[in-house]
Amino acid sequence: MGNAEINTIAKNNQTALGHTKSIREILVGTLKGNMRQYTMILALLVIWGFFTIVTDGIFISSRNLSNLFLQCAATAIAACGMVLVMVAGHIDLSVGSFVGLTGAIAAQLMVKAHMGTIETIAITIGIGLLLGLFQGFWVAYGKVPAFIVTLAGLLAFRGGVIAITGGNSIAPMNDTFKAIGQGYLPKINPGLPFSDTSALIGVVFIICYLVFEINKRRSRIKYGFEVLPMSLQIAKMVGFSLLIALVIGIMASYMGIPYAILLLIAIIVIFTVIAEKSTFGRHIYAIGGNKEAARLSGININKVNLGIFVLMGLLSTIAGIVYTARLNAATGSAGTNMELDAIASAVIGGTSTLGGAGTIAGCIIGALVMGSLDNGMSLMNANVSAQYIVKGLILLLAVWFDIKFSKRS
Repeated sequence: MGNAEINTIAKNNQTALGHTKSIREILVGTLKGNMRQYTMILALLVIWGFFTIVTDGIFISSRNLSNLFLQCAATAIAACGMVLVMVAGHIDLSVGSFVGLTGAIAAQLMVKAHMGTIETIAITIGIGLLLGLFQGFWVAYGKVPAFIVTLAGLLAFRGGVIAITGGNSIAPMNDTFKAIGQGYLPKINPGLPFSDTSALIGVVFIICYLVFEINKRRSRIKYGFEVLPMSLQIAKMVGFSLLIALVIGIMASYMGIPYAILLLIAIIVIFTVIAEKSTFGRHIYAIGGNKEAARLSGININKVNLGIFVLMGLLSTIAGIVYTARLNAATGSAGTNMELDAIASAVIGGTSTLGGAGTIAGCIIGALVMGSLDNGMSLMNANVSAQYIVKGLILLLAVWFDIKFSKRS
């Protein structure tokens, strides 16, 4: 048992024995423990405020923010998989080409082979899982570094995209497939000026969040862990509930919640449970934290690494389907540089470049930061070169912050 674990147990025992901390100490501890996440949330709000001012309020309009969320969906889905890859101490450079290839396969099946939406999605996901299995085999059992395996995948998959598309666009997709990337939840009452369906779902989300927080607090108290004072707990719950209401309200006041966002939310919930509640997820963090210790504790590292890249293949394929559905076409350049956005989203959201730390929810904040920069600078008519420079600097600062934070921890 390490010193950190002994210290944690000692602190928990002190709490259980009644040695409570002051509100100020609890606040400072909470902020330190979530410094990167809170910093990125603050940075996102600053970015939104800046673009709102320079675009005379266009950026903050319900239409633009709703479109921003939709545009970030594919990158955020891929970033969820990237978190698991990076937590385990690997990197995946093939994501962009993987997204482009699976999107091209879906378009080829639908447009050229005249398959329906369900058959197209099923076959495409099957191929994506096999490609993820292929890359995972080389990393886990071939002992080839993930950097090299996925770099090879980047080149090979991009070649596959060009071969399938022939350098041309494959379009159009059928309406049901297109709805995955462009469709919105229909209203219950079409006469209302807002999406009542989306508002109802927002209420459900808030209730689920409140129930989760209450159960989490009870569980921590039961096992003697430190909890926030009730006043701060209530303030936290009210604040996050208002944030959920704001985000859902923005979408409800435009056209409602897009299907792609509902899919993203489902993925966030599922993969958060996998990462934080399952044995497989705990093994991923253990491998990233200390690979040798994980091996000595009996963790099958090869099997876990293989599983990580299979899941990465699944999420990259889903991202490819959403991306192609939103564009209503597959092109030879589809997914170009998406791997960089996915990596940046994970890092900006708090995933450590050293492995062993990161959250699925955090990468969503990172994806919003990257998407907001693209969207805001486009509204400002900034040229592409400026967008790349700014995004590069943001990523550099995020990695620097991660290294500084890791040294202090």
